[in-house]
Amino acid sequence: MSLFKFITLHSTLLSLLFSFATANELPEGWYVAIADQGRVEKQDIFSYENGVVHVYPTQEHNSKQLYAGLVTENGYSRYRLTLEYKWGEKKFIPRDDFVRDAGICFHLHGEVKMWPDSVECQIQEGDTGDLWIIGSQATSTVQNVIRNYSPKGTEVTRGGLKPRFARFHRAYCWEVPGWNKVVLEIDGDHAKFFVNDRLVNEAKDMKHFDEESKEWVPLTKGPILLQAEGAELFYRNIKIEELR
Repeated sequence: MSLFKFITLHSTLLSLLFSFATANELPEGWYVAIADQGRVEKQDIFSYENGVVHVYPTQEHNSKQLYAGLVTENGYSRYRLTLEYKWGEKKFIPRDDFVRDAGICFHLHGEVKMWPDSVECQIQEGDTGDLWIIGSQATSTVQNVIRNYSPKGTEVTRGGLKPRFARFHRAYCWEVPGWNKVVLEIDGDHAKFFVNDRLVNEAKDMKHFDEESKEWVPLTKGPILLQAEGAELFYRNIKIEELR
């Protein structure tokens, strides 16, 4: 049975923790969406055991597999998301010849699909911490020469509806072999990404397009999605701490 514990820290922090006592059970408050099918009740892409999420656990190496996401039922606005990830050995078609890839999408808005309108912290071999803007808009600060993230860089705004995807490269790749820690600090329309305790990227003034007003408006809240994108990997120590 999935267990959720709510812990108040210094009366300003609400910590949401989950662990898994049995395999193949979804934790309360999460569901799986597959490719463009949306929400599904039966799936074999995510398994759960002893607190570890295993992505593509039983699928054969180099077989053709669908992309999917593990999605929170609720939306979040001000919080700290912490998790650790580790790559497995297997790769799957259509990404069997590419570097291993996954990611954390947050502030989802609109239809839940691959890839949903959102903002993403990329998890990818050699690129963990890249910032992807998907059907949204955001500002970051980039170094004037190499154009990677720099806290003291020049402000640049990217994103939109066409094309849907825009990218800000992380400051440096701090990924190491084995387990890596990723922390997202989200304060409404402002997000910071940390990889192994190093600040690697930042999104400011996040926005989404409002169809009624036909204007870009602040993007301050939404569900979280952990990606399965054609590579075996493991997630553990996943914690959402809501900031009051």
